[in-house]
Amino acid sequence: MTKAELVDEVSRVSDLTRKHTEVIVDAVFTSIVDALQQGDKIELRGFGSFRVRRRDSRKGRNPKTGAGVLVPAKKVPHFKPGKELRELINRR
Repeated sequence: MTKAELVDEVSRVSDLTRKHTEVIVDAVFTSIVDALQQGDKIELRGFGSFRVRRRDSRKGRNPKTGAGVLVPAKKVPHFKPGKELRELINRR
């Protein structure tokens, strides 16, 4: 599902205009990104949690030349699905 499809679906279910729904969806995404940038954890009960994990620097290899390359440390977003979401997906 793309962002546009998500906006259309939320608009259909909520009886809001597409423009209003797009503003709401953008606000939710922006809030999540802002919180992660500040190092906060986002927890949506029944859905899952978002957090930032730190990856240490490591030595990698250039696949083309085989030369060693230093891969710098970085932060990566991580999503852990909640119990209810896992159960809904695995329901038959």
